Amino acid sequence: MKTIKIKYFTDKIEKLTYIEGKSDWIDLRAAEDADIKAGEFKLIPLGVAMELPKGYEAHIVPRSSTFKNFGIIQTNHQGVVDCSYCGDNDQWFMPAYALRDTHISINDRICQFRIMENQPRLCFEEKESLENEDRGGIGSTGKQ
Repeated sequence: MKTIKIKYFTDKIEKLTYIEGKSDWIDLRAAEDADIKAGEFKLIPLGVAMELPKGYEAHIVPRSSTFKNFGIIQTNHQGVVDCSYCGDNDQWFMPAYALRDTHISINDRICQFRIMENQPRLCFEEKESLENEDRGGIGSTGKQ
């Protein structure tokens, strides 16, 4: 089991918890109230910084209910925090774009993360043909 050092920037959000067997993703919470008008962008602080092990990164994505509940989307669709972003002031944020006027309260669960191993080193070999059966191209699955 890996141990992750974490710093909280506020005591107003619930501490992170990992629930064994329930999900591979861990919820992150808004660390401050935010009023965002439709068409506006805001970096929402998540109230944590972490020291990830070397060779690992965190992937931050919205929760499945984030758009329905708050009308925001994450502007980069997935945030990646690498292990070098680990200092005392390296707080995590969710870059949010509002599609409707919304209010987010401190401690609202707005996104989630998981920790992944970094991409292994790869070598690309150019070929004229891949020599495998074609599946029919994009959008073709399940069509006869």
